[in-house]
Amino acid sequence: MIAAVFGRLVSKSGDRVVVATAGGVSYEIAVPLGVLERLPAQGLEVELNTVPIVREDGWSLYGFDDVGERIVFQRLLAVNGVGPRLALAIVSTLGNRVVKVLKEGDIAALCTVPGVGRKTAERIALELKDKLRDIAPAGDAHAVTVPGEQAVMALINLGYSSGDADRAVRAILSQTGSGDTAELIRGALQTLTRGQ
Repeated sequence: MIAAVFGRLVSKSGDRVVVATAGGVSYEIAVPLGVLERLPAQGLEVELNTVPIVREDGWSLYGFDDVGERIVFQRLLAVNGVGPRLALAIVSTLGNRVVKVLKEGDIAALCTVPGVGRKTAERIALELKDKLRDIAPAGDAHAVTVPGEQAVMALINLGYSSGDADRAVRAILSQTGSGDTAELIRGALQTLTRGQ
C-alpha cells in the first residue's frame, strides 16, 4: 500500500497535483481544496499521506497533508454509497468543519456538498456519528477557515452553487497559487461570469 508520497511538487491543477519522487516515479494525486491551498510552490518538496483506491478500470491516489483528514476520508468510504470522489468533495467542501459536522450529524451542512442529497446526508450522519470519537475537530464554529473555503462560501452566498464555486476557486488557485481570499473571489467571479 502507498501510505505516503514524498517528493518535489511538479504541478497542481484543479483537484490534482503531481509529485515526483527521488526514485524517478511521479504520482498524480487528487487532493481536497484545503490541501491544494496549503501546498508549497511548484518545485519545492511536499509530503502527502495517501489513500490508494484500486478498481477494475485502474487505480488512483488521494492525498492529505493532515492524518486526521485522511482518516475522515477513509471512514467516509466505509459508508454505503460514498465513493472516493464524493468523500473527497465532502472533505473539500466542509474543510476544517468536516469532523464537527459529521460528529453532530449536521444534515444541512452535508447537503451543501455537491452530489449529497438529503437521503445521502442522513445515511452519512447516521453511520459516522459515533465513529469519529478518536478525531478532534479542527475547531469550533468560530474557527478560522482557510482562504479558499472563505472564497467558496462567499460565492455560495452570492447565489452560485457550491459545485460551481468550488471549481472556480480551484481553477484560480491552480493558476495563481495565491491564497488571498479577495483575489480568489475576484478571479473566481471572472471565471464564473465568462462561463455564462
